[in-house]
Amino acid sequence: MSWGFLRDLLSGVNKYSTGIGRIWIAIVFIFRLLVYAVAAENVWKYEHNEFECNTKQPGCENVCFDHLFPVSQIRLWALQLIIVSTPSLLVVFHVAYRETREKRHNQKLYKSPGKIDGGLLCTYLVSLILKTGFEIVFLVLFYKLYNGFKVPHLVKCDMKPCPTAVDCYISKPTEKMIFLYFLVATSGLCIVLNLSELSYLIFRYSIKCYLKRYIKKQQSSESDCHKLRTIGHSRTATARQVHNSPSVLLNIQDKLEKNAAH
Repeated sequence: MSWGFLRDLLSGVNKYSTGIGRIWIAIVFIFRLLVYAVAAENVWKYEHNEFECNTKQPGCENVCFDHLFPVSQIRLWALQLIIVSTPSLLVVFHVAYRETREKRHNQKLYKSPGKIDGGLLCTYLVSLILKTGFEIVFLVLFYKLYNGFKVPHLVKCDMKPCPTAVDCYISKPTEKMIFLYFLVATSGLCIVLNLSELSYLIFRYSIKCYLKRYIKKQQSSESDCHKLRTIGHSRTATARQVHNSPSVLLNIQDKLEKNAAH
């Protein structure tokens, strides 16, 4: 199976990711994708042919294998890698939309199309939530399908057309179990990184909003103080004019006497 498209996808997302996001991409690419392509795929390559039961009853081995492994573990792992990496396409598409919009209007609409702010921030947060959810779903699915993360050496099978309960042997169980533990550990680490990046972005956005409100509040209070000072200065100037103008005082006194006479 060619994994070139997934490698190109992760390389493209790397340009628009935070520091934590780049660590996630490195873990997915090195510790999951390469391990799968180089080593793990060969471990499960002949799992059906190497599965043996101590009976010659036609069809018994096929039925028991299908019962014990309803979905091949290695194929489920590959499906997990693809689906977990897919939400990153949302970020790539959003950046491409920004760049296309700037070309259409023939002007600079964003400081940087790849900067995580505004709508792109929401898209990035949604992709993190989806990746985390997919990781958890697949871990639960692994656990439910195979009754845990252990690969037994010997299993009992009494499915028809097996005549009685027969013993079946799984090839390379220890090696497969080591790779499964590795899968679980890397998935858990990716979940922690996704949650850390999600918390970091929300915290950074909250601090940014708080600082904007604080600055606006300070500017508003300074503006009010300036208005009060202007009004105070104008009243003081008027009082001085009245005090320094005897004719004005006499006119006011005459008006008061006329009103009293009436």
